[in-house]
Amino acid sequence: DACKELKSSRLFLKLLEAVLKTGNRMNDGTSRGGAKAFKLDALLKLADVKGTDGKTTLLHFVVQEMIRSEGVRTSEALDESTDDESRNELYEEREERYRRTGLEIVSRLSTELANVRKTACIDLDALSSSVSKLLEGSMRLKELIDDEHLLIHGKGDEFVKTMRLFLYHAEDEIEKLQQDKERVLHMVRRITEYFHGDMSKDDGDLIRIFVIVSDFLGMLDH
Repeated sequence: DACKELKSSRLFLKLLEAVLKTGNRMNDGTSRGGAKAFKLDALLKLADVKGTDGKTTLLHFVVQEMIRSEGVRTSEALDESTDDESRNELYEEREERYRRTGLEIVSRLSTELANVRKTACIDLDALSSSVSKLLEGSMRLKELIDDEHLLIHGKGDEFVKTMRLFLYHAEDEIEKLQQDKERVLHMVRRITEYFHGDMSKDDGDLIRIFVIVSDFLGMLDH
């Protein structure tokens, strides 16, 4: 779900587009101008770039641009069904309406990416380790119930029968867990490649893309 949210969130993609356009305007005439893409890590640096007043950050500027553009887009759609008197509002009133409408829309981004924030808290290394330990435990149990010494002396017949049944179901569940883990890792690798273009050999680092976006959403909320 987190992968789908990142690729399908119109607001998030619009925000990335706004960041890219703003960066290109700032770097116009330099070798860094005209960029086609950027790594998501750059989102966390937006608050560090300040304007000439020393207060307004690039993050603030981008968000304000987003708020206005979303306000204009939504308001224009509504204006098609309003009367002439409503359209003749003063410039200041219109701009304030754009701001209010846009702010309401942009504030939904955290809700749209709720699963991204949840995924950012997952420890992939611990998850992989847990699956491996379950597999190791099932193998040890199999060795135990296959112990010929136990069977020859007729000890624990009921125990062996119960454990064989348990092991039968456990191995099936562990196999499903392994398949689910590989499926999730594959999806995360694809989304990381989609946004970053490069891949980490360490599966534990794959979750970083969600951590970056989650931290950025935290910046937006503040």
